[in-house]
Amino acid sequence: MTTYAFPPGGLPDQSVSPVGTAVFTQAYAVIPAEVQRDIVTSFLPGWVDTRAWILARPLTGFAETFAQYAMELSPKGGSDDPEPETDAQAILFVAHGTAHLTIGADVHVLRAGSYAYIPPGVRWTLWNRDDTPCGLHWIRKRHEQAVGVARPEVLITHDADVPHTAMPDTNGAWATQRFVDPTDLRHDCHVNIVTFQPGGRIPFAETHVMEHGLYVLQGTAEYLLNTDWVTVGPGDFMWLRAFCPQACIATGNEPFRYLLYKDVNRHVPL
Repeated sequence: MTTYAFPPGGLPDQSVSPVGTAVFTQAYAVIPAEVQRDIVTSFLPGWVDTRAWILARPLTGFAETFAQYAMELSPKGGSDDPEPETDAQAILFVAHGTAHLTIGADVHVLRAGSYAYIPPGVRWTLWNRDDTPCGLHWIRKRHEQAVGVARPEVLITHDADVPHTAMPDTNGAWATQRFVDPTDLRHDCHVNIVTFQPGGRIPFAETHVMEHGLYVLQGTAEYLLNTDWVTVGPGDFMWLRAFCPQACIATGNEPFRYLLYKDVNRHVPL
């Protein structure tokens, strides 16, 4: 079964140099896998035998719309009351292991590659009923209700069931798996998987209003963030504020894939 990169935890020994690639600037941040260790986890109210790496949070003057957690559920760990905010929506993506998501009377078994969208106001529970840990990404965003637009519905799917849509004029070197229809105005954010074949690239510096969280699931790349090219690989997280220029060139011999958050489909508040 395919699994995806996830925080390594643990702690490097005393022979390891602290010089690394983590960086926080006014335009972007890079939180590499090598710094996602045990001592930076949080234990959250309402969760049992679970720890979280909080990789992004709304921050004045920076990315302001979303929070992104990497959740590690120990065997029998989970929550009957995971979300403290009544108007928060949730997006879950499983990196490894298995989790049982309950919504109403329905129980969904999530495995590596599973995607779940849970609208605001919907009660849900999540438990790891297996004997091995489960790692999953949890993206939280306060839903911006639009006048005359219905609220989104629950969506459970798997990345194996979502087609790769090639970008124009790329011969498949750059493709996106869109879990939600981009024209569905019920959604005010998207979480997609973007895939570049080796040598594939974003051939211009994208500069746009969407904020981004990018968690590298597989492969390596040189990634342009504002004016800087950085080397990224499995488990590295990038956090981009609005209008931060970005591009990438996939390196290595395997596809470069990342989980991408962006806010969409709403007016800019004035």
